[in-house]
Amino acid sequence: MKDKIGIGFIGTGFARQTQMPGFRDCEGAELVSVSSGHIVNAREAAKEFGISHVAEEWRETVDHEDVDLVCITTPPVLHHEMAMYAIERGKHILCEKPMAMNSEESLEMAEAAEKAGVMALIDHELRFLNGRKLAFDMLRNGELGKVIHAKSAFRNASRGNPDLKWNWWSDNSKGGGALGAIGSHAIDGFRWLLGTEVSEISCLLKTNIKERRDADGEIRPVTSDDECNFMLRFEDSDLTKEASGTGSFSMVEIGKYDFWMEIYGTEGSLIIGEKDRLEVARQGESSFTEIDTKPGKAPEGTREGGWSIGFLAFAKEIVGALREGRTEIESAATFRDGHEVQKVLDAARRSDESGCRERVS
Repeated sequence: MKDKIGIGFIGTGFARQTQMPGFRDCEGAELVSVSSGHIVNAREAAKEFGISHVAEEWRETVDHEDVDLVCITTPPVLHHEMAMYAIERGKHILCEKPMAMNSEESLEMAEAAEKAGVMALIDHELRFLNGRKLAFDMLRNGELGKVIHAKSAFRNASRGNPDLKWNWWSDNSKGGGALGAIGSHAIDGFRWLLGTEVSEISCLLKTNIKERRDADGEIRPVTSDDECNFMLRFEDSDLTKEASGTGSFSMVEIGKYDFWMEIYGTEGSLIIGEKDRLEVARQGESSFTEIDTKPGKAPEGTREGGWSIGFLAFAKEIVGALREGRTEIESAATFRDGHEVQKVLDAARRSDESGCRERVS
């Protein structure tokens, strides 16, 4: 078994908030390098987490001899170039979602990773929450019968302040927007939990705050969506029968932060909530009963929420697998999974543009 797995980080946003604390708390992980287009951010993150190598050029992090795993946490427009570069150098990869700008990029990334034999995962850490894993097993044990409908919703007002500065998140050409940021998580959750694919989608993307001032004070148009609503049709599978789905994800809705999923079957229903909450109702019952999921721990100093709890559990699986020389992890979302999600995102954008329901190619 390998003693240490060297971790390199490209980007200091989500990486600094969640990934660095998570890997810091993993036995056998060593935080080796961090790079950022804003070198000050990289230096501050390095100081906070005791990272010895700091770079403004991201290739220096990938090329560092002690880096085994590269965490790509940059705007989506950069994911393809960075991932392909890392794959060519035989580095393992954890890539943020959405995986790419389109399914042509994601397919090339997935095929290259498979050919190289490297671990290549998408950071869908919510799969590793105890409640979601329990729901996964309940569905496969037939406790809900055949699934006929699924819902997911996200409420957050983090971009509801019109004084928030314009940045890449405001730019559709950089991969910003609620569809990619949150819709990708919901689509991945549907695919994984229901063991099926999305066959059709009807999507409406909306921009509620249409202009923002950039760092120089200039007013710039917001071209990305801060609200996303869609309807889905799922393929029939062992778990689904003529199943439909809906999703509503907003970055401007005022109220309690929450992200939840509901699954309705012929024999029962379940609700998966923020902070690893799980509620179940059986046939004939008129209310839901909460199940103790024994939630895991969040990394020290992070928010006690699903993202941080799930990521620490995920990080431990990644480090454990690499120390043992394995490139596959049960329940983890691979680049191939990311590609399937990207196909749905592409169809969603086509639907928004056409105003029609679109098949997922």
